[in-house]
Amino acid sequence: MSAITLDRVTVRVSVDGRPAPKTLLQELSLDLTERRIGVIGANGSGKSTLLRLLNGLVAPSDGTVRVDGADTVRAVREVRRRVGFVFTDPLSQLVMPTGREDVELSLRRSLRNAAERRARAESVLDRFGLLPLADQSIYELSGGERQLLALAAVLAVDPEVLVLDEPSTLLDLRNRELLRRTLSGLRQQVILSTHDLELAQDMDRVLVVDAGKIVFDGDPAAAVAHYRALSAAGLPTAGLPTAGLPTAGGGSRGDSAPGAGGQRVPGAGGQGFPGAGVRGGTPEQARLGKP
Repeated sequence: MSAITLDRVTVRVSVDGRPAPKTLLQELSLDLTERRIGVIGANGSGKSTLLRLLNGLVAPSDGTVRVDGADTVRAVREVRRRVGFVFTDPLSQLVMPTGREDVELSLRRSLRNAAERRARAESVLDRFGLLPLADQSIYELSGGERQLLALAAVLAVDPEVLVLDEPSTLLDLRNRELLRRTLSGLRQQVILSTHDLELAQDMDRVLVVDAGKIVFDGDPAAAVAHYRALSAAGLPTAGLPTAGLPTAGGGSRGDSAPGAGGQRVPGAGGQGFPGAGVRGGTPEQARLGKP
């Protein structure tokens, strides 16, 4: 299992019109060694920035991030060979007209021979049940098929770590279940952010991010309960139904269980990512190991 280490990592970004930079993540120190790790938190809390640190799409303003000892700034090519990244919207990542061509693009650096590349691409597509759709336009595929195709394109190069940024956000119930089953069968270490709390509870460890800080780190069920309470804190209650809202004791009114409780990336075509602008990048760079 890969070991990813964040040592006192802070990420800041300049914002137009502001004299001081905005801090996106503050003094994070983590050792990520579990097979399945989830990251949950509100929009804007820093989840995506945290994930993009892991394969060098974002570089720390202070501190270091290492993947099996490789620094994500100094050894970004090596890191991106080890860490595959799947974006929220597969159409931001699928840059070729068909699935076959897109998987072959992923294999371009590792397989120079066109016939070998085509055979490997077909094998990967068949593994995910996508071979019959290999020559269809990506715009003719369903949301679930596109997400599986994006996953297949990243896994074609056999990374050691798979990072997914809110992979279930655009999926219906059936395709969310298909994604969960697919992820559970992978040999890779999986680190994902999500608003799907059922998916989060499939993990071995869950981090809760709030205002750029890790406010909980541990058991998935406890992490989800903490996030529910955090989300409900400070909500107006006058005139609103109380069923399902967490109580002070962590349960919910009218229920014995714990209380109830994505940013889109730019489109394909080589646009840079916004935000912690120390690096940026494109989906193609993330997939092909380019700095």
